[in-house]
Amino acid sequence: MTTPAPSSQSVRFLALGDSYTIGKSVVENERWPNQLAAMLSNKNIQTDVTIIARTGWTTSELWQGIQANPPQGKYDLVSLLIGVNNQYRGYDLDTYRDEFRFLLEKTIEYAGGKPEHVILLSIPDWGVTPFASGRDRDKIANDIDAFNLINLDESKKMGVHYVDVTLASREALKDPGLVAGDGLHPSAKMYAEWAKLVLPIAIRILE
Repeated sequence: MTTPAPSSQSVRFLALGDSYTIGKSVVENERWPNQLAAMLSNKNIQTDVTIIARTGWTTSELWQGIQANPPQGKYDLVSLLIGVNNQYRGYDLDTYRDEFRFLLEKTIEYAGGKPEHVILLSIPDWGVTPFASGRDRDKIANDIDAFNLINLDESKKMGVHYVDVTLASREALKDPGLVAGDGLHPSAKMYAEWAKLVLPIAIRILE
């Protein structure tokens, strides 16, 4: 793999999502999109990160947030990670599919109509965290898997890249250091693992 030559112009990276993208309970440079940008910088790819995400957002609320703060221009790389709050609130799968498909279409638009410049991340499993203690962890895992089957299916149909971070998230059951101090959200260490999973795809996109 060749390393791109240094450039004075930054590539534009738009990250869309919820608490997992805005990095609830970690500082800004520990969010996974920011850690990815730092990793890309080490490969001489300077990256300007724009995040539209908020803790608690469902698919419909993400769209409301996008409308309130519309992305400007075309982005070289766009990511989407959304759905955990649909699952947490008990929303149905059919609604998720419809709203997710719409969001994915918009995400491709923001990437200049190029699905190959879009990366979808699977929904992590919060059921392994201390916050879920006393809850039915198996049911949570099964629900998360059902939502992820939908976003994987829609991603395949639209030809975007898919990164499974769910398996990595489940390592938190064995490694408490992967969970932030709030007992629910990922730690900087976990986000670094996600960024490492995304990195080779991002490099291929941006080369």
